[in-house]
Amino acid sequence: MTAARTQSSKPRGVQLPVTVSWGIGLALAAAVISGFSVWVNSYAVKDVRDPAVFTTAKNLLVGAALLTLLLHPGSTAPTLPRTWRKRSMLFALGVVGGSIPFVLFFEGLARSGPGNAAFIQKTLFLWVAVLAVPLLGERIGRWQVMALGLLVLAQLLIGRPGSWRPGDGELLVLAATAFWTVEAVVARRLLPEVGAALGATARMALGGALLFGYLLTQGKVDTLVNLNAEQWRWIIITSAILLIYVATWYSALRRAPATVVTSILTLGAPITAILATWSGKPSPNGEQWLGYAILAAALLIVATITRRGAATHVVASA
Repeated sequence: MTAARTQSSKPRGVQLPVTVSWGIGLALAAAVISGFSVWVNSYAVKDVRDPAVFTTAKNLLVGAALLTLLLHPGSTAPTLPRTWRKRSMLFALGVVGGSIPFVLFFEGLARSGPGNAAFIQKTLFLWVAVLAVPLLGERIGRWQVMALGLLVLAQLLIGRPGSWRPGDGELLVLAATAFWTVEAVVARRLLPEVGAALGATARMALGGALLFGYLLTQGKVDTLVNLNAEQWRWIIITSAILLIYVATWYSALRRAPATVVTSILTLGAPITAILATWSGKPSPNGEQWLGYAILAAALLIVATITRRGAATHVVASA
């Protein structure tokens, strides 16, 4: 009895309900954070100047913070994958999620702009939908197909890709999005088993280590060491945002289908656009406001059919 009480009194980390509804809510939070993050990072990366150094410093800080939280005595012990195949998937999160695409994205962001980068990165839902059906067995009904079509239309109206010519920066962001597409599929398969905390730590800690190795090969470690106080201020601010984003993003992917989570993430694009307008960019026109309305309607459809599907599954299982 005493042993049981001692064990139960041991402090545990905060445990959120593992439900689809919570997954949708966490995805909404991740979308808001993502929209704000792209806008802030567009200034930070230009001040730090070297995108590889900038993203390495951020990922190392976030990886160290997540590793500290994971190993804290009051945290729930992580569940390591049982098979080497799953363990290799955990390592893959650091490669396709936490290292290569960050260099590509921030190099592209420095060469293009927050609006273009946000538009391209938020097409993630489309590529994930293509892979999630055959690889994850996710079902996409006619209502969700309609919602995905509306999301494409909304992104075209908001991003106005016809008004700009894709350059090197946009192609780099597209390449980063391709890597993050693979990451979303791998994470969705792995996270229900290992949990969001271990997955996020593997993504950022392994990714940061790989990026540091990249800096060594490029002879840029001195640049990292010699960053000035203003540059470190930007790195600390953006690292804090990234830490919260990764935690909510992976927590959402653990609870809800990848197609749903990445669809909701498109909400970040108009948030970035609105913040860019506030900081001096041109105001949204009527076409873009229509895109925002269509996006909101599409996300409402996605959230509604997903919650109904989850409720039906629970009733059928009872």
